[in-house]
Amino acid sequence: MRHFAIVGSGPAGFYTAEALAKAYGDQARIDIIDKLPVPYGLIRFGVAPDHQSIKKVSMRYDKVAEQETVRFVGNVAIGDAVSVDELRELYDAVVMATGAPNDRKLGIPGEDLPGVMGSAAFVGWYNGHPDFADLDPSFDTSDAVVIGAGNVALDVARILSKTRSEFEGADIVAHALEALMGSDITDIHILARRGPHQIAMTPKELGELGHLDACAPEVDPQDFPPADADEALEDRGLAKSVGILRDYAQDGAAKAKTIHFDFFARPVRIEGDGKAERVIVERTHIDETGRARGTGDMYEVPAGLVVSCIGYSSPQIEGIPYDHRGGKYLNENGRIDEGLYAVGWARRGPSGTIGTNRPDGYEVAGEIEAAMPPGTGGDKAGGAGLDDLLEERDVHATDFADWRKIEAAEEAAARDGAPREKFISTEEMLALLGHK
Repeated sequence: MRHFAIVGSGPAGFYTAEALAKAYGDQARIDIIDKLPVPYGLIRFGVAPDHQSIKKVSMRYDKVAEQETVRFVGNVAIGDAVSVDELRELYDAVVMATGAPNDRKLGIPGEDLPGVMGSAAFVGWYNGHPDFADLDPSFDTSDAVVIGAGNVALDVARILSKTRSEFEGADIVAHALEALMGSDITDIHILARRGPHQIAMTPKELGELGHLDACAPEVDPQDFPPADADEALEDRGLAKSVGILRDYAQDGAAKAKTIHFDFFARPVRIEGDGKAERVIVERTHIDETGRARGTGDMYEVPAGLVVSCIGYSSPQIEGIPYDHRGGKYLNENGRIDEGLYAVGWARRGPSGTIGTNRPDGYEVAGEIEAAMPPGTGGDKAGGAGLDDLLEERDVHATDFADWRKIEAAEEAAARDGAPREKFISTEEMLALLGHK
């Protein structure tokens, strides 16, 4: 019997478990371990609450978790409750699927001022992540700045601009919804270092901004190259996105709120008297290598709230070599060391979509299968050994049945189209399950 541990219960972790379960059948036992009492990682805490269709992918993960050879082990923090070295003693292979939950720093003066936060924190706050329950962003400002040129920046801008009725059917947590509905924000500025041809925004997400009830997107026509330059774009999705931006530049619709696209804009510092009040921005140009270079031309954008959406990094954990530049674990084709692997963002860095993790998970599972072919034996203690260790340390692990209880309680709290009430704190979840 082989025993495998997967650290992280997001998409990368579940796709890897699915692949290992298919490869080994009843010849292996697979534990999916997470520091939170509930599974699904990015699906639960990262996907925008008004994008419920994307969250339906968790139905596939349900089927994985319900297999007899797969087990969810929640409320177990690796590096705290159990070390990586201890896991390696217990399991034939350990796969790090932690994702990249930490915000990258802007690296500019003023980023530590109150009112400035990363997207992992802000998105986690409105999605009910226990680590960010006390974030308490202030919306008593007319202007917000969102830094970044990807879909996360669009998510943040869209959430800041929606009306209450537009959140019907979403699973945004109630305290976040009430705070947003009391917001004074009327102008949201998206700052992008480069131009429309260099964005990482996809057409679907970009197109949603044109259908908001009380908010209109605004793009400066001067930020575009000549229209025939679009024909040279090889990525058809990007070409479609640029077309949508061109439409916004010509629309000129006026609504109560505006999302302003500031291209060729690099934030250089954030200023304010004890809190964020403005972002100082340098205009840029694209050099021959495609990089944004400062022009020395400065201007300021008012901002009582600043959300940085410039990327993420995996957590540093003792016992795992780290690539500081890439924000991921040092690995070669997913292999960190003998019996130790990385998958998903922990392997590649924060890039790709949820679906990108499926081939990635299968590839790493294939590496494990090649190193430990089905039918070969192992003498590791596996999950039984982990259970003994957790009992010794008085750690109350949760399983998939516990998750179903939490899920049912959350669904029961939603009434008449109201946002689904997520349990915010780990203590709340454990109390529901009878643990103190």
